[in-house]
Amino acid sequence: PWSKPVILALEGPGQYTTIANATEASWAMIEDWPLEDGTALDRALEVCAAVAGGKKPTEDARRAFIFAAAEAGIHVKE
Repeated sequence: PWSKPVILALEGPGQYTTIANATEASWAMIEDWPLEDGTALDRALEVCAAVAGGKKPTEDARRAFIFAAAEAGIHVKE
C-alpha cells in the first residue's frame, strides 16, 4: 500500500475514487482511463509493473500515477 491513497475524479467531476496501491492503479489505468495512449500513462504502467515485481519502491508508482492522471486531465484531490 501507498503511504497516502490517491483520491481522483476518475468517473467524472465530483465522483471520486480512492486508489491505495500499484495494483489498483494499474487496473484503473487499464480499465477506466480516458486516454488510450500517453507518455505518462505508459511510464506509470511500467512503474506499477516494476513495483509488483519488487523492483521499485511503492511510492514511485504513486508519483507516476499522479503524473498520468495530470496528463489525462483527471482531477486529483489531495
